[in-house]
Amino acid sequence: MSARTRRTGRARILTAAALAAAALTLTACQDGEGVHDEGASAASVSASATPTSASTAGSSSSSGSSAAGKNASTSVHSSAAADSSGSTGGKGAAGGAGGTGSGSTRTRCSTSATRTTATVVSRPLNHLLLTVTNTGSKNCDLIGYPAPRFGEAQAVPPVFEASKPQAVVTLAPGESGYASVLLSSADGSGANGYTAKSLEVYFNDGTTAARPPLPAKGVHVDDSLRVSYWQSTLDDALAW
Repeated sequence: MSARTRRTGRARILTAAALAAAALTLTACQDGEGVHDEGASAASVSASATPTSASTAGSSSSSGSSAAGKNASTSVHSSAAADSSGSTGGKGAAGGAGGTGSGSTRTRCSTSATRTTATVVSRPLNHLLLTVTNTGSKNCDLIGYPAPRFGEAQAVPPVFEASKPQAVVTLAPGESGYASVLLSSADGSGANGYTAKSLEVYFNDGTTAARPPLPAKGVHVDDSLRVSYWQSTLDDALAW
């Protein structure tokens, strides 16, 4: 065999070997191995990295949620404290206004816990002074004005509207309140005059009347009859 023939044979063998190697590589690509496997491995690495990021984000989110929760809790507690303070203030204010405080214990003066007298005064003329004294153990209020009934009279005398005081007259135990009664006109111009020898005084409380005695000779009453509101002082009552 010549040298040329030998070289040609070797070249054929090398070519055949190269073709076989190429065929093996192609087959590996088609059956999911080789380069395709490397791609799957890279994806696997990327997937394993994703949970780490999610875990970090989750931790951050959890921290944020925890902080938000703490802030919300603080806000709720602050609001509750404010509400509690406000309601306490509200209750205090209500008590001060008499909603549940001293106002609830106020009572009207009644004939059962007072003593009433009727006194004819020299000045002003033709006036009768009514005096009510608290004989009870608690404060009481004289509301409005008295309703005196002389003899068999049926009507309640009108009131001097201008005599209404700034505030209700409150009597502590032992204290007195006053009202005046104009019995008749000073110049004799009043009509339908008569002499009354008995008197009933009704309070604005719906109870029975007080019956203070009048002078034995009685008192002269006519159409000029008027009464004042209850007053805290004698002078205020006699001003009418």
